[in-house]
Amino acid sequence: MNENVMDLSEFELSEEELFAPYDISQYETEKITAPRYSYWKSVARVFFRNKLNIIMLCLLAFIVIFAYLYPLITQYEYVYNTDPESHHLNPAEAFAHFGAALKWIFGAGAGGESTFDAVWYGASISISLAFVCALINLTIGVIIGAIWGFSKKVDIVMNEVYNILGNIPYVLFISVMVLIMSASFWTMVFALTVTGWLAIAYFIRTQVIIIRDREYNLASRCLGTSIFRIAQRNILPFMTSVIVTLAATEIPSYISYEVFLSYIGMGLSDMSLGRLIEEAQGSMLTPGWQWEFWAPVAIASIITIVLYVVGQNLGDASDPRTHM
Repeated sequence: MNENVMDLSEFELSEEELFAPYDISQYETEKITAPRYSYWKSVARVFFRNKLNIIMLCLLAFIVIFAYLYPLITQYEYVYNTDPESHHLNPAEAFAHFGAALKWIFGAGAGGESTFDAVWYGASISISLAFVCALINLTIGVIIGAIWGFSKKVDIVMNEVYNILGNIPYVLFISVMVLIMSASFWTMVFALTVTGWLAIAYFIRTQVIIIRDREYNLASRCLGTSIFRIAQRNILPFMTSVIVTLAATEIPSYISYEVFLSYIGMGLSDMSLGRLIEEAQGSMLTPGWQWEFWAPVAIASIITIVLYVVGQNLGDASDPRTHM
């Protein structure tokens, strides 16, 4: 007897019990066993893997919350102080004159007002302007850019529009718009968005052209799917990381535009960061008055850098190739 053959009699079971057929579902055998993949969970995992991103995100959350809540708590309103001894004070002098309080940590301005309160009130205006402009420009630019890159008829028309408007200096165009209309918040929004979406649309158009003739898009067109639906379903989801990266550069740029225009005297009439810097530029070289100028400059720089770093790293995390 072959030693490798097992003696089944030791189990004391009948042949029917030993060799009963096992029913296998056809659908069960076709299932592929693999862990569930969630795109946004993968984005979050890659993003929060970097400790610097966590620090920057916490700093951004602090800046945004402080910019919007602190002015509400303090009920900030610019009031000129008639006491000349309260004007142009550095932090040490402000503490000595008004007493130790958080609001005097940046000293007092030209009117005896708290520079700290004014900076955060201005930050709320500048951040609001940046997010509103970015939302409008990205929405219009992405939609038109997707259709522009997929439709050859639209491409002919939009290329002519881009060749005309795209060659006008952007800062010059904004300056003219602000001079024609009153320098209010919504005037600045209109000036920054009336042609601001065009460069975004052209960039998206270029990206769409690269992927529009792939096999799955050609198959969709053969099946009669509309261009808008193909752009919405097949093109834009593929470009999520590109759009996030665009937002990372657009949002800080609007703060920079607002600060620059206000610095040259063509900015908002509201007390934004740019307006604070413009009004305090005379204090930049005056001994003991520098806090009035450098405090809003520092806050504007920190906000811009944090927004850019968070956006760029989020754009990198949005790339599926980093999810390996």
